[in-house]
Amino acid sequence: MREARPAVDELALTAERLEALGRPVRLGVYRILVRAAPTGLSVGELQQRLCIPRSTLSFHLRRLIEVGLVVQQRQGTTLICHADLAVMEDTLGFLLQECCRDSCGT
Repeated sequence: MREARPAVDELALTAERLEALGRPVRLGVYRILVRAAPTGLSVGELQQRLCIPRSTLSFHLRRLIEVGLVVQQRQGTTLICHADLAVMEDTLGFLLQECCRDSCGT
């Protein structure tokens, strides 16, 4: 009997999410947003906490948004960023779903 394998799309999406977090600035952004959950932070507040130019932050936020790890919500003229914790749970769940299946047990 053949073992079930993860769907290629799920594998590719998980790889993209992990790749997006593979840059120190992006991981830092995501970590700050996780700590700020559930209220999130404005782009300006993120920029102040990271001490990076707005254009650099925008570049990195765009990638995190593309892979679904971060969502933005407009409040008037302010953009509030939130870590999408459900997406991270899915990503970690994908990595752990087959944990220890191939072990012989002792």
